Amino acid sequence: MKIDFAKLQYQYQLYKEEIDQAIHGVLDKSNYIMGNEVSDLEENLQDFTGAKHAISCSSGTDALLLAMMALDIQPDDEIITTPFTFIATAETIAFLGAKPVFVDIDEKTYNIDATKIEEKITPKTKAIIPVSLYGQPADMDAIGAIADKHKLKVIVDGAQSFGSTFSAKKDSNLGDISTTSFFPAKPLGCFGDGGAVFTNDDKLATKIKSLRVHGQSKRYHHKYIGMGGRMDTIQCAIVDVKLKHYQKDLALRQEVALKYSEELRVKSNKELILPFVDDRATSAWAQYSIRVQNRDELQAKLKEQGIPTAVHYPMPLHLQECFSYLGYKKEDFPVSEMVSNEIMSLPMNPYLSDDEINYICNII
Repeated sequence: MKIDFAKLQYQYQLYKEEIDQAIHGVLDKSNYIMGNEVSDLEENLQDFTGAKHAISCSSGTDALLLAMMALDIQPDDEIITTPFTFIATAETIAFLGAKPVFVDIDEKTYNIDATKIEEKITPKTKAIIPVSLYGQPADMDAIGAIADKHKLKVIVDGAQSFGSTFSAKKDSNLGDISTTSFFPAKPLGCFGDGGAVFTNDDKLATKIKSLRVHGQSKRYHHKYIGMGGRMDTIQCAIVDVKLKHYQKDLALRQEVALKYSEELRVKSNKELILPFVDDRATSAWAQYSIRVQNRDELQAKLKEQGIPTAVHYPMPLHLQECFSYLGYKKEDFPVSEMVSNEIMSLPMNPYLSDDEINYICNII
C-alpha cells in the first residue's frame, strides 16, 4: 500500500467543480488583488469563528508580523514564546528587533508550559505568543490570567489550529489577536500562501487592515509603516469554497485521530507515546504525532512499506544557529529537546480510510 500524507489532490477532486468555478470567477473579473472574494471570505470567517474581525493576509508568518505591528512592538521589547514550534513564531519577533524569550513546553500537550511563564516576565515583556501546536490550543485560562495580572498582550499563533477550541471558545477568539495560516497542508489550506488575523478589538482591526496595505489610511496616504500583506483574490476564493466543507472535514480529522489512538493503544507497547488532548480543548488535528525512542529506524521501516512520515520539529529554536545571539545552550529547555528527538508525525488528513489506518498501525 502507498499512503498519501495529506491527500491534497484527493481533496481537490472532491471539491473540484466548486473550486474551479470560484477560480474562473476571479479570472473572468480579473480582480486579482482585493477583489470581492476577499471580503466574502472574511465575512464567512467571521461567521465561522464568531470573531468580530477576520482580516485575510499573505501568510501565517505575515499574520504574526501584522499582529505585533498592530500592538506596536518595538526593538528591545521582549515577547515570551515556546522554542518547540516552526521558526516563524520567533523569527517574526526577531524581525521586528524584539527579543524572543523562550519557555519550555508541557510534556503532554507539547505547548508552552504556563507554569513557567511568570518567572520569565521582566519590565521589557510586552506580550506572550502561545502556539497551538499540532492543532491544540495551549492552556489559555492560565495564560490569560498571567497576561491580565501583568498587563501583557496575548497573540495566539494558531497556524495549525483553525477551528479548534479551548474552554468552549473557538481558537480565533482566544487572545487579544489570534492568527492562522492557510498554507496548503494546514487543516484549512489554500493553493499557495495565505493567512488571517482575528480580533474582537475595533481599533486593532482598523490598524491591521491599514498595515497590510502599506499603512494606508486612504490611497497613497500612509498613516503607518506597513507592508504588502494582502491575500490574493484567487486564494481567498479557494479557501471560501473549502470553508463551506470545513466543519465536516474537522469532524473527519477527529475520527481519524480517534481510530489511530484506538488501534495503536491495542497494538503498541509502553514505548510508544500517543497524542494527549486537554479535557478543556478540542484539536484541529493538523498532525497526528507520536513519540518513539527509535525514530530514525521506525521512519525508515515505514518508508519501505510506503508510509511517509515527518518530524515537526527536529531542532528546537533555542539551538538554531540564527538564534545563537540569544545565548541559549543545550539542556536549557530539556522537555523541548527530548520531544524534538522523539516526535514523529504520521499521515494525517480527513480522508484516510480504515484500511489505511489499520495498515499504518500494523506496520508500526
